[in-house]
Amino acid sequence: MRTPGTYHVGATVAIVLILEGVSALFWSGCWWLLEKEVPAFQLERPDMLAGLLIGPLFALIFLLDLGWRNRALKRFSSGVTLARMVPGNSTLRVLLRFLLLRHGLSFVVVALAGPQFGTKLEEVKSEGIDLVVAIDVSNSMECEDLRPSRMEAARRAMSQLIDKLRGDRLGIVVFAGEAFVQLPITADRSAAKLFLNTVNTNSVGTQGTAIGAAISLAQESFDAESPGSKAIIIITDGENHEDDAEGAAREAAAAGIVVHTIGMGTPEGGPLPIRRNGQVTGFRKDENGNTVVSKLNEPMLERIAAEGKGAYVRATSGATGMEQLVEDLRTMDTTEKGSYMFTAHEDQFQYPLGIGIILVLLGLSLGERRHWRNKWSTLRL
Repeated sequence: MRTPGTYHVGATVAIVLILEGVSALFWSGCWWLLEKEVPAFQLERPDMLAGLLIGPLFALIFLLDLGWRNRALKRFSSGVTLARMVPGNSTLRVLLRFLLLRHGLSFVVVALAGPQFGTKLEEVKSEGIDLVVAIDVSNSMECEDLRPSRMEAARRAMSQLIDKLRGDRLGIVVFAGEAFVQLPITADRSAAKLFLNTVNTNSVGTQGTAIGAAISLAQESFDAESPGSKAIIIITDGENHEDDAEGAAREAAAAGIVVHTIGMGTPEGGPLPIRRNGQVTGFRKDENGNTVVSKLNEPMLERIAAEGKGAYVRATSGATGMEQLVEDLRTMDTTEKGSYMFTAHEDQFQYPLGIGIILVLLGLSLGERRHWRNKWSTLRL
């Protein structure tokens, strides 16, 4: 039986646990509904959602603190004496204050994640260069001599390039034993990001490393009638076994197209992992049973860049080398590419942020003790 003047700990624990379950269902339902009914929904910083785990921790601390308060009150006094000494104790107000603060902070965390939806059309006047990036997607790009892998480093380099584009137009070519256009030249950075997410070592069925074919296809991707500077960036480990890459770079340079190269890997190289369900289960071997070691062919990439009148940079686990190439691209002559309409996501963080601020302010303004009873008792006396 509860001692008068103390808190209803048992009932409070039950209510908090039930509401924690309801909260989890609420946020899961919101996520499912937005994903299903709002095609353009996305989170700008989804990693911030980890902050929602603070809520259950906050609830645990609250319940432990409430139990500690009860034990302290019982040690201080008991029975009717305690009820007279602390007449204003209110389990309901303490619980309501906690719930307002706890769930208000959850809405603030969601706002920090940057929800975006409701696309809008924007007209942009573009001035820059035309650029095609050819990405090696052969099996050798799975080598982990660059962390976490050459393929991930290549995608990171591309992402950095897209973020730095201003009025430039970009196209993407993927290649292994053959080359394919993954993204035609466009000024839409959102589309470039979207297509980049689909680039992996399964993008091309025929294995090999046909750098020359990639350069030729990238050259064909440019509009011959479009004025202004044009450039090709080849992102590869340089293990070319298919064609005359240097000759292709020479032809591109003769057409006024600069060819840059980024080397992915190390001269020492590393084995090619075999994965099953995301886990490394072994390494590729040749017909003699020896582990295949893939090495960066730096001399070839330097020769390709020299024939293409461009620059060669080598990526590392800490730097992709893309920043250096972007500086070189900025020195090229730019021309107006016209006006383009593209969609952009609108920020919607203000709604959960507003709800969160209101709940937190209500929680802070709500006291934990009843004062009206004390005042009523005083009037009666």
